[in-house]
Amino acid sequence: MKHYFAVGLALVSMTCAALAQDTPDAVVPGTVPFEMNVLSTGLDGPWELTWGPDNYLWVTERTAGRIDRINPADGSKTTLIQLNEAFAPGGQDGLLGMALHPDLLKGAGEDFVFVAYTYVDQARGADPVVTDPASPYRFLYTKIVRLRYDAATDTLRDPVELIAGLPASNDHNSGRLKIGPDRQLYYTIGDGGKNQLGNWCIPTEAQRLPTAEELAAKDYIAYQGKSLRLQLDGSIPTDNPSIGGVVSHVFTYGHRNMQGIDFAPDGTLYASEQGPKTDDEVNILVAGGNYGWPHVAGFRDNKAYQYARWKDATTPCEQLQFSDLTIDPSVPVEDETSWTGPMQDPLATMFTVPSDWNFADPACNGIDFICWPTVAASSIETYMPDSGGIPGWENSLIVTTLKRGSIYVLPLAADGKTLRGPIARYFQSENRFRDTAFSPDKKTIYVATDPGGLAEALNGGTTTSMHNPGSILVFRYTGNSGAAAQPAAGEQAAMTATAAENSSGAPSFTAAQAERGKIAYSANCVACHGQNLISATYGTPLAGRYFAGKWNGKSVGDLYRKAHDTMPPSRPGSLPGADYAEIVAYILSVNGLAAGDVEMPADPDALDAMTVVTGAVQ
Repeated sequence: MKHYFAVGLALVSMTCAALAQDTPDAVVPGTVPFEMNVLSTGLDGPWELTWGPDNYLWVTERTAGRIDRINPADGSKTTLIQLNEAFAPGGQDGLLGMALHPDLLKGAGEDFVFVAYTYVDQARGADPVVTDPASPYRFLYTKIVRLRYDAATDTLRDPVELIAGLPASNDHNSGRLKIGPDRQLYYTIGDGGKNQLGNWCIPTEAQRLPTAEELAAKDYIAYQGKSLRLQLDGSIPTDNPSIGGVVSHVFTYGHRNMQGIDFAPDGTLYASEQGPKTDDEVNILVAGGNYGWPHVAGFRDNKAYQYARWKDATTPCEQLQFSDLTIDPSVPVEDETSWTGPMQDPLATMFTVPSDWNFADPACNGIDFICWPTVAASSIETYMPDSGGIPGWENSLIVTTLKRGSIYVLPLAADGKTLRGPIARYFQSENRFRDTAFSPDKKTIYVATDPGGLAEALNGGTTTSMHNPGSILVFRYTGNSGAAAQPAAGEQAAMTATAAENSSGAPSFTAAQAERGKIAYSANCVACHGQNLISATYGTPLAGRYFAGKWNGKSVGDLYRKAHDTMPPSRPGSLPGADYAEIVAYILSVNGLAAGDVEMPADPDALDAMTVVTGAVQ
């Protein structure tokens, strides 16, 4: 089935200074028409999407550890290699970035592919901030590997480790990998999601710089919140910037979660970076540059962001309840303008709002972050065709987004350092868009989508039901006008809700069982679902309005099976049955159900006789 996109809304003229910090309502619907089709489905987290010199799409599957070639004519897929060492225990790790050597398949003997992935390395010792001995993140690190492509067998082989022991975390790993026009490798590492959610008592180290002693020991802990520049053998380029008196792999610093980088033909390096509640950023990376995080989000304007140092609270941090909305008075806070360090301003933000913005929009039913003005920028691509291409898109940046299920087109001024007009939004859908690739004529866009997660619903609010999970979508420029059409993904949606009617007994569990469940939840679930069961990015809320709407009236057995069959993501069903029962008991207690005198059994069939009826809806 083909779908067409066209919106007849004239672009309004605005000044570049204003454009850099617009609020979300300044975005305009895109006016260029496209035809949409689905090329490939069933992918396990397609993450990097690249058009290869063989005119095939090259794709990494994050959770499966596979690298594939996909035929753009029919969607057929060939797996080139299965990287069994790649380990993806959560939502932001596993097989991430990939870069193809510029001379791949050119007969120069340089048929190399570079990839980055997280892996377990007990020989390097435990991450000092991961104290749970059973945590899958205790020995998790990142490495960059070079592979050789064998065209005769259509396989990747001969892995060569370029650098290992790079930081990895349960959050904000970033992971974008590119080869620049200088034939150096560029790689992004996030801040590890520290100072927030389940990591709220761990300080952010995006401003921390590596020491000579650490480099000598190949200790890369200070590479968090940085972009790196490496030679193609993994060594430090001699012309890398000296930062804090040390020349290391670090190219820029002061970053939060930079999931997109791409080079313009003139060598300018653009980056997209995810902000906190506001101010996703589009930056130009310059050698040695400091981009302000965590002191500044977006511009140094004191708008809707303060740096809260949770670890420095006068009340012990572990005794506090983390919140993005209300900072405990014992936590020191810092205005953006009170920090006077050197900083590179962003080219634009997505999006900046006033400090009195409502960050608890009831439309999102307690999943507040979906309604925040950030869009969760997941990749960036320069769109600068030599000729032809899509009219009106010349000299633009293309940014994919996770929360908004769209791509945004940012038109650049002639200097490439400012915007020449408003940002346009295309292909709105109930998907999480991960990455893009363009056909050689620049008239067809391929988009990789996440297999699941949380996103903005077409009618507002939130959804966990993706229209095209784990897919490669194709948007072809049609070159004709035509009437405005509904988003294709909206037409495809066939959402059915089934609510099991169960009028039997109330759940039974004891207070002690729920308390044990809290401990088990903290060890296995908090990174995805949040300390308060609501405030997390990758897991659905397990409390409040969303939970009530999803589970009220269903059996406790169904809830137990859901937990057992899907959690923890890296090893579902691996916990003892009693642990799952305790976690379910804890979830029900948080949702207002009273404890009793009888423990909940670890028997889903017996639990089918119990019905979820939540207490006070938050």
